[in-house]
Amino acid sequence: MPRSTPHERPPSTWYVRLLAALVLVLLVAPPAAADEGPGWTARPAGGGSGGRDARPYVYLEGAPATVLQDRLSVTNPARAPLTVRLRGDGPAGPWLRFAADTVTVPARTRADVPFALALPGNATPGHLAGEIVASADGGEERRVPVRVRVGGPTLAALTVEDVEVSGRTIRYALVNRGNTPLRPRLAVRVDGVFGTLLDRPARPLGVELAPGRRAERTEPWPDAPALDSVTVRLRVAAEGGARDEAAASAAYVPVAPVAEGGLLVLGVLAVLGTGVYRRRDRPGAATTGSDGTTATEPHGRQPAQESRPLAKTGAES
Repeated sequence: MPRSTPHERPPSTWYVRLLAALVLVLLVAPPAAADEGPGWTARPAGGGSGGRDARPYVYLEGAPATVLQDRLSVTNPARAPLTVRLRGDGPAGPWLRFAADTVTVPARTRADVPFALALPGNATPGHLAGEIVASADGGEERRVPVRVRVGGPTLAALTVEDVEVSGRTIRYALVNRGNTPLRPRLAVRVDGVFGTLLDRPARPLGVELAPGRRAERTEPWPDAPALDSVTVRLRVAAEGGARDEAAASAAYVPVAPVAEGGLLVLGVLAVLGTGVYRRRDRPGAATTGSDGTTATEPHGRQPAQESRPLAKTGAES
């Protein structure tokens, strides 16, 4: 007899409907992260979509008494409007002006805001830096760097000032007296009474000093002497031929041992002086004769002198 095959029942209607509903939900509802986006952004205008090929900062160049223009892009990927306030910050901040200080960007929209930087007629040639600050209602900020080059001859000038030696630390200040940013290098030399104690060749400090800026710094000297008279010389240099030198002197003395020794010597001298005074000036002091006997004079009297009669020549009394 042929084997009978089992009868396959079709799936229940409710099961089919449940699968269809799940598929419909997945197709209609987008992911939450894609809906909200990565967050709002502010960057120089002109980059590709999604921030690709975006400029890392705004670069402007011009002569004094000119107006330089550019645009700022604010992107809002959320489903609600975004309101931001714009302002300038840094040395170039006061020269920035925006087409609107407050901008409302609709949902899922990018707004390009024109702005201008007006260079004053007395602007010093060289490089300046600043920032565009975009602040949202929730307190979030986005900062866009702005770099400005003012046309004209550049001047590189650097000074080292206020050199001071304090224990195992050398303190000093660097001042950019020119109109271009500088990256200083520092060399340190210390000479004592018997020769050179420290000789560090010039090395970069790892800082960029903007025009007109002052930076107070320290140089460690862990091998400072305990007893010596030293002269510290600092030499600084930077690109463009900027260089300067300054020196300071200091005396290293073991203060605590010297002070204690001085007090001890003074104490001994005081005791000895008091003893001598008492031995020489005290009334009624005892005196020792040549025969080893001791005699004491009464207070206020001179020692008696021995009187012997005079002998006449050729006669004896």
